[in-house]
Amino acid sequence: MTDARVTALHVYPVKSCAGTALADATVAVTGLVGDGVRDREWMIVDPDGRFLTQREHPRLALVDVAAGADGLTLRAPHVPPLHVDGAPSAAPARDVVVWRSEVRGFDAGDAAAAWLTAWLGTPVRLVRFDRSHERACNPEFAGDSGAHTLFADGYPVLVIGEGSLHELNERMARFGEPALPMNRFRPNVVIAGLPPFAEDHVDTLRIGAVELKLVKPCVRCQVTTTDQGNGAVGIEPLRTLGGFRTDERFGGVTFGMNAIVSAGAGSPIAVGMPVAVDYRF
Repeated sequence: MTDARVTALHVYPVKSCAGTALADATVAVTGLVGDGVRDREWMIVDPDGRFLTQREHPRLALVDVAAGADGLTLRAPHVPPLHVDGAPSAAPARDVVVWRSEVRGFDAGDAAAAWLTAWLGTPVRLVRFDRSHERACNPEFAGDSGAHTLFADGYPVLVIGEGSLHELNERMARFGEPALPMNRFRPNVVIAGLPPFAEDHVDTLRIGAVELKLVKPCVRCQVTTTDQGNGAVGIEPLRTLGGFRTDERFGGVTFGMNAIVSAGAGSPIAVGMPVAVDYRF
């Protein structure tokens, strides 16, 4: 038995831009839906259509996204905001690439491209996922579930336990490092009441009618070293994680678990809801 509960929900309307905290969300097969937008439904690409993130452009952390049924409003320090129309594009979808996935996206237009190009200092475009073509999750981990996602790195939902962050911060404090907030890890669902890194061993989480199956550890990159409040890049938490969370099976340090929606798609979840936990062993 456990007293686990949901303590935070987040969507990231534009991949690698600032996230939005939600009190409640609908859980679609492709991930959380809130405030009229799907998680990672939009993405910034270079002129060749390849995805760009905070890995290359830490300044993306400072792009705040207000989402609604009528589209997006992009805001960044000291520049006028820009509204991006959410109406279906009349233009044909174009080929874009996220990691090894070749998918289709609708271009958001020249105004969005110009705004983001000026902010990043390099030519870019904003695209919206073409949901007429599914992007399947890796069957090595998702099996024959049919799980698919939008522009997320690979899976619909990222789950992290508060206990894991507490343990990491305790280890960092031994070396005089300040505590880090959860936003460094950009989760979708945050759970309290689990022991540190217990999510590594969880098979499923049941939240109301929703069942999330945890299928693969999340290998962390340099985005975690970017302060999401000011865009400054440091060396933590990767230095500390490297001392106790390196997993050779996955080629890096891991923190949090990627999940697919195995039951209850279309159902709501909310902050404060209890979580039933089924462990693999």
